[in-house]
Amino acid sequence: MVNEQEFLAGYDPRAYPAVAVTVDVVALTIRDNELQVLLIQRAAPPFAGFWALPGGFVRPEEDLAAAARREFAEETGLGGEPLRRVHFEQLASYGTPDRDPRMRIFSIAYLAFAPDLPEPTAGSDAGAAEWLALTALPTRELAFDHRRIIEDGLERARSKLEYTPLATRFVGDEFTIADLRAVYETVWGHPLHAGNFHRKVLSVPGLVEGTGATTEHGGPRGGPRARLYRAGDARLLHPALLRPAREENVR
Repeated sequence: MVNEQEFLAGYDPRAYPAVAVTVDVVALTIRDNELQVLLIQRAAPPFAGFWALPGGFVRPEEDLAAAARREFAEETGLGGEPLRRVHFEQLASYGTPDRDPRMRIFSIAYLAFAPDLPEPTAGSDAGAAEWLALTALPTRELAFDHRRIIEDGLERARSKLEYTPLATRFVGDEFTIADLRAVYETVWGHPLHAGNFHRKVLSVPGLVEGTGATTEHGGPRGGPRARLYRAGDARLLHPALLRPAREENVR
């Protein structure tokens, strides 16, 4: 029986089918009061001229997260401390045999979600790069299985707002409940009842805390000045702040 060293010395990876690993990044932000996704236009085959998520092949010396952050940084220009402030998490893996016409390629997708992301800069392998409103996504031809990946990333982002305080990153240091509601409405994609939302937010321990201050003026129709809040110290929301449709399903 051969030992470990002998086995590795005689191991031939060419005896097995060739595969490759890529990373793709679903980068989401709020711009112009809309939830937008970062897309690049492919400049070369396959799918030349089609729009796609930022991504690329994992280099031999990289782990998956490092590869995803590198690809994201190349398209956004973010690095160092600004990049570390972006919420970044692994989303899912995709390995349908025919998802890429070149060869068998597995993709590991990541979700990047943060406010105030800069204008993108197309990399050397891209014809263009832009932020696109999710509402305009059906008008674009997407490469590979990236439409499915975007849909999965959008659902993950919406779920994150249910059980984490991530939405508070999209408002100022001090904000009104109406400001926070606008973030939830933008990400969830539908309006929320103002009174119900206000009550639910204040019932979640650690989501927000009062500052004791108010806005300088009342609302656009007059009325009392709104109270100002800041982000609390909760890392997980309990009870969760569920979307109305999901709330109905758990009753």
